[in-house]
Amino acid sequence: MRINPIYVLLACLLLAWGCSSNSQKQKKEEVSTDSTAEASGLTAFQMENGVGPVKEAVKLGPYDEELAEKGAEIFETKCSACHKIGERYVGPDLQHVLNRRTPAYIMNMMMNPAGMLQKHPTAQKLLGEFMTPMANQNVSREQARAIVEYFRSVNKQESDSIQ
Repeated sequence: MRINPIYVLLACLLLAWGCSSNSQKQKKEEVSTDSTAEASGLTAFQMENGVGPVKEAVKLGPYDEELAEKGAEIFETKCSACHKIGERYVGPDLQHVLNRRTPAYIMNMMMNPAGMLQKHPTAQKLLGEFMTPMANQNVSREQARAIVEYFRSVNKQESDSIQ
């Protein structure tokens, strides 16, 4: 079977066009993020990690089951009236939240909801979607970190059941 060189040329052109359009799209998204940061007065770090007491990236390290259990208890007490895992409720579905937000962002949202809603465009967008501001539950840094570990445990349980 002989391959027509025109088809090879067309395939190469389509591949090149697809790669260049993805690159252009990525550049537009980067410019959009930069302009959003400038418009909001936030730094690039704040855009990614939120506004609040957590001012450095949070390194999660090895999974801590004991911390996750504490986080589950805190979540049940302070968060479950508005948030569920695996379903939209009063607030956003928190399943896979660590795929969408950094640990620092999540912790800042828990510890500084009013500041986040006032200054952060993503938090403002969520408020527009859910029409309910996140209540301040007076979560400490340690409690927020435990809840983040609980979110890790939920995703760990899902991946364990798939295998």
